[in-house]
Amino acid sequence: MEKWNQTSNDFILLGLLPHNQTGLLLLLLIISVFVLACLGNSGMTALIFLDLRLHTPMYFLLSQLSLMDLMYISSTVPKMTYNFLSGQKSISVLGCAMQIFFFITMGCSEGLLLASMAYDRFVAICHSLHYPIRMSKRICVKMILGSWTLGSINSLAHTIYTFQISYCRSRAINHFYCDIPAMMPLACMDTWVYEYMVFVSTTLFLFLPFLGIMVSYGRVLFSVFHMRSKEGRKKAFTTCTTHLTVVTFYYAPFVYTYLRPRSLRSPEEDKILAVFYSVLTPMLNPIVYSLRNKEVLGAMRRVWGMLSSRKK
Repeated sequence: MEKWNQTSNDFILLGLLPHNQTGLLLLLLIISVFVLACLGNSGMTALIFLDLRLHTPMYFLLSQLSLMDLMYISSTVPKMTYNFLSGQKSISVLGCAMQIFFFITMGCSEGLLLASMAYDRFVAICHSLHYPIRMSKRICVKMILGSWTLGSINSLAHTIYTFQISYCRSRAINHFYCDIPAMMPLACMDTWVYEYMVFVSTTLFLFLPFLGIMVSYGRVLFSVFHMRSKEGRKKAFTTCTTHLTVVTFYYAPFVYTYLRPRSLRSPEEDKILAVFYSVLTPMLNPIVYSLRNKEVLGAMRRVWGMLSSRKK
């Protein structure tokens, strides 16, 4: 290991799975989840594009969520799979930088996008008469561009700073992808300033949006319980619980991982939590939004009927 470290600038990803039969079975499970996530998210994006009835702010935001999830899971699982099957553990500096950039971009952008989706439901249910003005297509596009832009700028800053640091210890990263907190112990210098930056960034892009989402849905649920129409109450409640399920799966492990002090963290626990927000959540999102949404299920039937008629 020491000889390898002296003759190569590449990093080593120690990985998630043991190199035995159990590890292979778990890898097959992760590959299955990856395939389902790719099919589900690409299918959701195509469905929203093809069905005109889904051309509303809520579903435009959902299409971006699916696109982010698709890129999110694709930034980690293929490399982890290749390393496991090939027996190699190395990742180039450029590959590591790209992985960090895309991973943080998707993570931060998705946090902001989920907050935008919560605002959309808040306006739709609590201020329905003002919905066409407060959630016009122009405002929706601004929300989407803002999420992507802010996420990218934040990610670029973190990526550049990470590779300004000198790594004079072992270049073995105890993770299955290039995770910045897992790289900090390898640095030659004291990284407390950067760790503080990570804390601030996590607070701005994850914790504060999460609080905004909770406040929005608190107001929404209060309004739902005071609705006279049982059908409207049921529809609004189903929509809210669907969104809250996605938010919980995404934010809980993410915030728990990045807001804890280093002294309370362990590499093994971080890797397990990372599986939840980087692998499982991208697969669950399209399932949650499709199975509990009558409009999406109706769109599936219409698009399937349209494609079937063309084949005939």
